[in-house]
Amino acid sequence: MAALMLWQPVFASGTPTSNPASSSTATRTIKKSTARKYTGVPTFADSTKDDVTTYDDPVVREAAVSALGRYNGSVVAIDPTTGRILTIVNQKLAFSAGFIPCSTIKPTIALAGLEVGVITRDSMIKVAPRRYMNLTEAMAHSNNPFFEELGRRMGFDTVQKYAHLLGMGELAGFDIPEEQAGVLPAAPPARGGVARMSSFGEGIQITPLELVSLVGALANGGTMYYLQYPRSAEAQRDFNPRVKRELNIGPYLPDIREGMQAAVLYGTARSSYWDREGEQPLGKTGTCNDSGSRLGWFVSYADEEHPKIALVVLVRGRSRTVQGPFAAEIAGKIYHTLKTQNFFAAQEPRTSPTAATQTARVSTREK
Repeated sequence: MAALMLWQPVFASGTPTSNPASSSTATRTIKKSTARKYTGVPTFADSTKDDVTTYDDPVVREAAVSALGRYNGSVVAIDPTTGRILTIVNQKLAFSAGFIPCSTIKPTIALAGLEVGVITRDSMIKVAPRRYMNLTEAMAHSNNPFFEELGRRMGFDTVQKYAHLLGMGELAGFDIPEEQAGVLPAAPPARGGVARMSSFGEGIQITPLELVSLVGALANGGTMYYLQYPRSAEAQRDFNPRVKRELNIGPYLPDIREGMQAAVLYGTARSSYWDREGEQPLGKTGTCNDSGSRLGWFVSYADEEHPKIALVVLVRGRSRTVQGPFAAEIAGKIYHTLKTQNFFAAQEPRTSPTAATQTARVSTREK
C-alpha cells in the first residue's frame, strides 16, 4: 500500500455527613464536601457571554443558542461546501487550545484502517470473548476494543499521519487571529499507547474548529476547506472558498457514513434523530474526562446528498448529563429548528472556488 503524502500548510495569519461523636471531624467533613461541590468546571454557564455575533447567520445562531440553553458548551456550525463559518456559540471556548477528542477520533481511525487495508467494511474483529463486530456496528456503538485493535494493527506512525492529514494539530482557519492549533503527540501516549489514542484520542488535543473542518470534509466528499469567519460587510461581500487540501477518500466514505448513520439510527447518537419521517444527521458521539471536567462531543452533518451544514457540539461540566448522547440531543434540536425555518429548502447552487482560491490539492496516496 502506497505511503501518505502529507502537506505542511502555510497559514496567513451533596449534603455533608458528620460523625456526631466528634465536632472537629464534622467540620473537616463539611469543608471537604464543600470543596467537592464547588471545584471543577461548571455544568451551567452563559455560553453566549462576550460573543461578537454581528455577522453570524442569525437563523443558525438562534437555533444553536436555544438548543444549548443554560449548559456550558460551544456550538460551531459551518457550510461544508465552502468552509464558511455560520456561527460560533461560546467563542472563547471554541478558540481555546482544545480538548481530548474522546470517541470522535474513531472516524479518523476507521478511515485510516480502510485505506491502508488492515480492515474492510465486513472485517470482523474480536471485541470480547465470543463476540465480534464489523465496522458499522463498532461505529454505531462506539466500541473501544474494536478501535484499539485497529490502532495496534496500524501502529503509531500511521495513526499520527492520518490524524494530521485530517487537520489535527494545525490551524483550521484562514485569517482567524484568535484561533489556536490543537496538539498531536510526537510519540505514543504513556497512558494506553496507540490503542487508547485510537479509541479515546489519548494524547491529542483537538479544537472545535479542527473537528468541524474534519467532518466538513467527510460531508462534502473529501475537500478540506480553510474555515473562514467573515466578520465585516466587506469580508462577507468578498468571500471566496479556499481549499486547504483534497483528500482521496471517496472510495471509503460510504463505509464511514454508514457507521455514522447507524450511530444516529440505533447507536450512541440516536437522541439526535430529529426527523422521523425524513432526513436525519450522520454523526459520532464522544464522552470522556479532560482537565477536571466531563466532556460530551457530537460531530455531525445533515443532508447526505446536498450537505448544507456541519455541526460540532461540545458540552462540559461535572454532571453525568454531560456526555456525547446529550451533545447529540442538542444537535438534534438545532436540526429540527432549522427545518422549521426552511433552512434545508432547495437553494441556488453555490459558486465553485476559482483556481486562484485553490491553494493546495493533495492526495492521500503518492501518485
